[in-house]
Amino acid sequence: MSATLLDEPGTRYFPKITEAALEELRARIGKPIENTAEPWNYEATRDGIRHYAHGIGDDNPLWCDPAYAERSALGGIVALPSFLFTTSRIISGYVGGLPGVHAMWSGADWRWHRWVRRNETIRTEAHLADLVEHETGFAGRAIRQIYHVDFYGDGGDKVAEAESWCFRTDRDAAREQGTKYRDVKNKPPRVYTEAELERVYRLYEAEEVRGATPRYWEDVRTGEALPTMAKGPMTVTGFIGYAQGWGGLYIRANKLAWRQIRNHPGLGIKNRFGIPDCPERVHWEPEMALMVGAPGAYDYGPERCSWLTHHLTNWMGDDGFLLRATSKLRRHNPEGDLLFIDGTVVDRRVEGGRHLVEIEQRAVNQDGELSVVGTGLVALPSRGA
Repeated sequence: MSATLLDEPGTRYFPKITEAALEELRARIGKPIENTAEPWNYEATRDGIRHYAHGIGDDNPLWCDPAYAERSALGGIVALPSFLFTTSRIISGYVGGLPGVHAMWSGADWRWHRWVRRNETIRTEAHLADLVEHETGFAGRAIRQIYHVDFYGDGGDKVAEAESWCFRTDRDAAREQGTKYRDVKNKPPRVYTEAELERVYRLYEAEEVRGATPRYWEDVRTGEALPTMAKGPMTVTGFIGYAQGWGGLYIRANKLAWRQIRNHPGLGIKNRFGIPDCPERVHWEPEMALMVGAPGAYDYGPERCSWLTHHLTNWMGDDGFLLRATSKLRRHNPEGDLLFIDGTVVDRRVEGGRHLVEIEQRAVNQDGELSVVGTGLVALPSRGA
């Protein structure tokens, strides 16, 4: 797709959402998904876990250092909670139906039941849970496509379950009529001063991985703030770093790329050389991102969800356990953006014998614009236990 096409307003390049396609998709609700792309990881290997952790900028030794993990209370490497994104294309946004209509991963509700241990094989079951119509400033009419996925471990027990959702949008309408990013697109590229970058670097230097020092439930107070976590400045290099650990949805090479586009004709979008290529390149090709209405090449949705869980696992320490986390994306993070993640303890309670802390999270970019909101429910050790 040539960048010059942006100079031809009113031209339709992509398929629209049609009632016939929606009806076909609605017929799939509740039915098991039996034929889908294989996951990036079947097993939680040492390297697979580390690659995913490093892809989100997480160097917690509990998932990255075997010697440290063996000395921990868990007795060995475990997978960071968000690693499970790599074990299911469905939870990561591999949506079906509405061919040629853009899909933007926009949120998730995760519940974890236990740690996934090194070398454990993960099996998943998934189904389309619901379709919800919305009116948006990004593209007008949009369809929220919600999936449910169950994750099972070596013993056949359920290790986690989650819903995630994508918004399906008309690419041409988003580019031509969308109002959400009109001001952003008219701004000149942001060039950071050394002082602005230093704010981020100070946060990186001060970032604390709680680790082996227990955070006891009795020491936590309602209203307490979690340390601010920085992510960025965002670059295409960073987005590719995430895709290396996560696997992407449609990144294929040579014969496998040809086979994918042959099997899914609505997937291939011609690039400036006339070669059909995957829509996932909105994350590294600014001109493709502009064609679908985004303000520029932007981060991955599961990546941002994983940043929020990184914020929580840093805080809770090795003896804590993340029971639940939600995320709702509010805008794109194009390259050049910075993100600042904050959290506040909003409740602490004892429930089912567990000492729980509930946390609300929000992240804003360098201009104070809301990027994502989330919640976390953490079980902490108790001094009285």
